[in-house]
Amino acid sequence: MSLIISIDTSTKVCSVALHQEGKLLALNELFAEKSHSGMLTTLVENVVKHAGFSLNDLDAIAVAKGPGSYTGLRIGVSTAKGLCFALDKPLIGINTLEAMALQLKDFFSEKHLFCPMIDARRMEVFCAVYDNHLNVIQKTEAKVIDENAYAELLTENPVVFLGDGAAKCKEKLTHPNCIFPETAVYPSAKTIGVLANKAFRMGQFEDLVTFEPFYLKDFVGTVPKK
Repeated sequence: MSLIISIDTSTKVCSVALHQEGKLLALNELFAEKSHSGMLTTLVENVVKHAGFSLNDLDAIAVAKGPGSYTGLRIGVSTAKGLCFALDKPLIGINTLEAMALQLKDFFSEKHLFCPMIDARRMEVFCAVYDNHLNVIQKTEAKVIDENAYAELLTENPVVFLGDGAAKCKEKLTHPNCIFPETAVYPSAKTIGVLANKAFRMGQFEDLVTFEPFYLKDFVGTVPKK
């Protein structure tokens, strides 16, 4: 049975979860700015210990590969790779946006599409569009949102916009088929682990030497970009 620790540091939320065969055993999340580097390793150790396991019991380490905060992604991926090297375990990288869509898809019908959005800068967001089976309808991209964004999709399907990027774009997206959940949706290791279990069964592992976060945009200057 696969035992996988999952890490998500793609936004200001620092999240660690332990899954066995895709079932959530333990979860720890910190909603605090700049907590990632100082607390991540402790969170990993605590989550594993709380569930009655040791780090050596793990079968794989999964991490949200992005998009998201440059600094957050770098910390998460570095920690995950460090664990893999130290424990001699495989690494699984999961798209942050796909894991966000997974949080809501079971609450809507087959006809709904899902557009998770992570706040970038100004009216720009990191986004993608998925159907109810998490098939990619529009690939992950950095997109500037205006009144005409997603016009074609919205004429055919209701689209659920979620994440902190969606919240800031709500005034621009006014088509009747736009849906904005009342409950805030943020990236979380709890759904990273579900997708990681599927990847584990299919043998979809990353190359520890060459794997890098999915930044989408280059890092410039001293201020972390998202």
